[in-house]
Amino acid sequence: MSEPFCEKLSLVLKLLSLSRGRLAADLGVHKSIVGRWVTGAVKPSTHNLSQLSALVARHSPGFNTFDWDRSLDDLAELFGADGNRQVPVSVRGGLPLPLLGQALAMTAQWGSAYEGFFRTTRPFAMYPGRFVHDQCIVRKDGTGMLRLNLANGGVFIDAWLLPLKDQIFIIGSQFSNGTMIFGLLNGVRSARVDRLDGLILSPIQDLGQTPTATAVLLERTGDLSGDRFADEARFAELAGMDPLAPEGSIPQSVRDHLTRDIGPAALAAGGDWLLRMPPERSLATGEPHPQTLRALGMVKDPADASGS
Repeated sequence: MSEPFCEKLSLVLKLLSLSRGRLAADLGVHKSIVGRWVTGAVKPSTHNLSQLSALVARHSPGFNTFDWDRSLDDLAELFGADGNRQVPVSVRGGLPLPLLGQALAMTAQWGSAYEGFFRTTRPFAMYPGRFVHDQCIVRKDGTGMLRLNLANGGVFIDAWLLPLKDQIFIIGSQFSNGTMIFGLLNGVRSARVDRLDGLILSPIQDLGQTPTATAVLLERTGDLSGDRFADEARFAELAGMDPLAPEGSIPQSVRDHLTRDIGPAALAAGGDWLLRMPPERSLATGEPHPQTLRALGMVKDPADASGS
């Protein structure tokens, strides 16, 4: 190999948005082993390299063990990255550029408010009458976009969060079974977002992979520490929690918010014809942004301090 394996592995993890903890869990090895690979302390054994290559191939079909012999630039090109190895070409080319540019601008302005740990509450499609919690971590990646990693009982989803106007669009994928997930949330322009709600569309895990839409509530459970590895370790710990909400643990107000009746009968009674989450009923909340408080005259602009 012309360049150190550890650099190539670090690059692949970055381009696939895979954490060390996630890689270790998927390979069934201790995370310290992956850490030694990434730091260059040791190289994977022949068996582990084969397993690692097979795992990468699940994310990038066609990848094989011999691809580790490529140069860093060739490896980046293989995964669809541009020359600076930052923005995957598939992302820039697959989404309309004006739309992506607007989302990036919104993320630069408001994205930090959404970073942190969240827990979802949503109706459990496979168990009518019960609710499920997903554990989530939201943070910016190297491209300046917001990324959502979601875990639920061994299921992991990697998604982009695209802020546009006052909404958050979700485009994600679950690599273990090759399915996609889409969502639309009510956004909040604030300094720190505490709650979000909206709709999620994805196939459920039945024989037919039935397309299913559900209402969802996301609630902040903690802030990022600033230490990426510590945050990944915390997320890995949260990912091991039982996702099924205990019976009776969901407040009635939340149950009513997430399970409204829809259809002809509901419409006739003054309710909803379609499953929707209108802003006027949204539970999305957050701490007001200082600019908003200054505009309302609730906080004095620092620029005015010298004249007081």
